[in-house]
Amino acid sequence: MAGSFCNKYFVSLFDYKTEKYIVARNKKVGVLYRLIQLSIIGYIIGWVFISKKGYQETDEAIQSSVITKLKGVSVTNTTESGLRVWSPEDYVIPSQGEAVLFVVTNFLETPNQKLGYCAESSHILDAHCQDDKDCEEGKMVVAGHGVKSGKCIKKDGDTNGSCEIYAWCPIEKKQKTESHLTNAENFTIYIKNFINFSKFKFSKSNVLETDNKSYLKTCRYDEELHPYCPIFRLGDITKRAGFNIRDMYTNGGSIGIIIDWNCDLDKDYSNCNPQYRFTRLDKVSNKSSTVGFNFRHAWYFKNAAGESYRSLYKVYGVRFNIMVHGKAGMFSIIPTAINIASGLALMGAGAFFCDLVLLYLIKKGNSYRERKFEGSRCQCGRSVHIPTVIMKVLLLTTVLLLLCSTQVLALRCFTCDNTNDPDCKTETECPESAQYCKTVERAGDIQSRTCEEFCAESEFVTCCDEDLC
Repeated sequence: MAGSFCNKYFVSLFDYKTEKYIVARNKKVGVLYRLIQLSIIGYIIGWVFISKKGYQETDEAIQSSVITKLKGVSVTNTTESGLRVWSPEDYVIPSQGEAVLFVVTNFLETPNQKLGYCAESSHILDAHCQDDKDCEEGKMVVAGHGVKSGKCIKKDGDTNGSCEIYAWCPIEKKQKTESHLTNAENFTIYIKNFINFSKFKFSKSNVLETDNKSYLKTCRYDEELHPYCPIFRLGDITKRAGFNIRDMYTNGGSIGIIIDWNCDLDKDYSNCNPQYRFTRLDKVSNKSSTVGFNFRHAWYFKNAAGESYRSLYKVYGVRFNIMVHGKAGMFSIIPTAINIASGLALMGAGAFFCDLVLLYLIKKGNSYRERKFEGSRCQCGRSVHIPTVIMKVLLLTTVLLLLCSTQVLALRCFTCDNTNDPDCKTETECPESAQYCKTVERAGDIQSRTCEEFCAESEFVTCCDEDLC
């Protein structure tokens, strides 16, 4: 029995299945199917092809070069430096112009420092001392300015002092200063950007190609009037980022300038224009010590006697980070074909979903299944039955299980003596008292055979038990 069962299903592996189309006049399922079709078509046309340009091959590996130049002067007058004029060579770091640059808006100067011995700053905890034993000679001062000499220097009447160190003296004083370069908002920055999409051999610049040499001297960037004039006023940049540059004069800050190149190369060359975005990058909070941006640098020189000196500057200002992003697209048959094929596959998925609804979720699902799934007639056992493949779908889970089952037809046995049965042959056509079996199919087809004939043709001998007939 088990062997026959296995043989039956092993043989079924070589069955060939073909589709059978049935026109189901069910308005609900029909409306659902059309809605799914319209949704898929709208998604493919509207989102894939129009919005995302799925018909294009793209290149996001943009090659970029950025050159910057600043213009503007400012005048300061301090106790340490006196009257001084600041030009771009003084307040722009680095001065050669790169994708990252720093503009000085405030500074603290410690002039004429010379290598020698002096007391460490009282703000340095590791330099606090009560006697010389607290200042180990040759030991570096943690977070300090030099090397301990072994002496503890105290002011008159103080029990505590600071260790003497060998360093650039005098030590920098920690003090807050007011903003010095007050007209930095009127400085202008010229951002020259060259880009290249190597896949499409497309190159362009953000500067207007014109023979008018005075154009760049008079224009200022405007999204509508002058999109190809990459000259920006610093005050306008910070304003576009949502901040006032005057609020960054004292402590400094960091501003991001993003240049986006999104080019549709199926259109004209002139339609590929840069888009500028501005944002503040440093954390803005009055309670945070990370607000602003500053660093130190020194200017070294020698006096007439050949002695080395330096002037130390702690500078505050605005750091500009210029970032270039880009994407170019051009029509290609390969992504077009792939997206069309994906759309057709989604249409098939919609039909499959409607089949599930039609066969398993509506009241007349059994009737539709009987017409949808049909097997070829075969003889296996005492009755001829039609095996039907039934798909059982678990809609509450994401797993679709395909199960195969056979629908056994009703087996009814009778004798020719039962002449009241209209399906029975006459006594002249049937041997006396011979037992016959018949199968009644839903299609109405009736066959009559003897049990001996069934047993001779059947692989399932147990189907011919006498108690069945």
